[in-house]
Amino acid sequence: MSQHELKNPEANQGGVNSMPVSNKQGAKRVFIETYGCQMNVADSELMGGILKKEGFDAATSMEEADVIVVNTCAVREKAEERVFGRLSQLLQYKQTNPNLVLGVAGCMAEHLKGQIVERAPYVDMVIGPDAYRRLPDLIQGQVEEAHDPAIDVRLDKRETYEGLSPDRQEGISGWITVQRGCDKFCTFCIVPFVRGRERGVPPRDILSQARDLAASGFREVTLLGQTVNSYRYEDSDFADLLEALVQIDGLERIRFTSPYPIDFTPKLIETMARHDKICKYLHLPVQSGSEPVLKRMRRGYTRVEYDKLVKDIRAAMPDVALSTDIIVGFPGETEEDFQLTMELMRETRFDFSYLFKYSERSGTFASRKLADDIPEDVKRRRLKEIIELQESISAEVFNSRIGKVYKVMAQGPSKKTDADWCGRTDDFKMTIFPYQEGLREGDMVNVKITRCTSHTLIGEIV
Repeated sequence: MSQHELKNPEANQGGVNSMPVSNKQGAKRVFIETYGCQMNVADSELMGGILKKEGFDAATSMEEADVIVVNTCAVREKAEERVFGRLSQLLQYKQTNPNLVLGVAGCMAEHLKGQIVERAPYVDMVIGPDAYRRLPDLIQGQVEEAHDPAIDVRLDKRETYEGLSPDRQEGISGWITVQRGCDKFCTFCIVPFVRGRERGVPPRDILSQARDLAASGFREVTLLGQTVNSYRYEDSDFADLLEALVQIDGLERIRFTSPYPIDFTPKLIETMARHDKICKYLHLPVQSGSEPVLKRMRRGYTRVEYDKLVKDIRAAMPDVALSTDIIVGFPGETEEDFQLTMELMRETRFDFSYLFKYSERSGTFASRKLADDIPEDVKRRRLKEIIELQESISAEVFNSRIGKVYKVMAQGPSKKTDADWCGRTDDFKMTIFPYQEGLREGDMVNVKITRCTSHTLIGEIV
């Protein structure tokens, strides 16, 4: 899948087994497969921690699993159809193991609810994002007696999963969910309906998780929330949370995604600029460069306000890297509206972007009230044009890095060869460099950039 099809810069579109083996005798073995964004990856780790605490084990493959849970995304209809296709493939495991429990969790479970068991009657459980505490009981109920599918999709405006420990894989970069839900209700978006209203995780719980990560050797943490900078808990805001996290020894880098433009305060900009630990990279979704389209989207800001925010951020952090989300073909988008989006891209010069053509999502305001009136061929043409524009801008941005030296956190061998390692710069650019003896994951190395592609820097350790 190309990066232009992804929801955000760190999306995961494949399956992951999120629980390490505990080797308990007689324990039910669970395999969790994850689709969607990094929020879903974090939720799979949360489910893994809950199940591990209750004595469940991990399956290293689906063939040996007693329980398979598919953690799903509902941002686009294409993602849901992909999951239905996957569920039909998983039916083979129920045919070879009649006692297998198959569950669907996450946003798609909340969005479609009973429709899932209508289309896939072999599914045993449908679990919404606020029901993970009850997952062990739901599984046990299905194991003990064969009955109708269990459906638990109640949204809970108080559930933040405080006090629960995610079951993370070893590594150098970890996720912490600091906020759940969304209050923005953009007309094209299903998220508020499948993840509920905004609520912040208590700072004590976030700081405890961050300290545990540092103690376990993690060097980098990414804070997650649908509108992460909207975070509030009692008297603490997001800038206060960052101020506390930078004090934790062992954490070298702090990232967060995705902030919402109208909640990006001067205090937050100043906090980011002041601390080297806070990475100078922002994914700042704009969606359109046209004010009439932004108004129909109910984004809550104007083009002028977005441009001013970018100007203020760059004034405080001249080297900051910016990425964004853009939708073309939204209902009512004229050619003039589209050209305004092209203009915004040329003026703002995002390092990279995640670009989509509009498609209706059932349950949203746009699907109910706004006619999907842009012909498909026009949508495809506009998407092609903004992809080409962004590719040319990205190539220029990456080429401007040649000859410069950047600090890179080593992640491990590159995909192509163990002779080269890879890692990311502070501003989130993937960088390839030759391996040197003694280099370890998590080490910070200075890399001089010698060449690049439009998405990758290539250099050597200096």
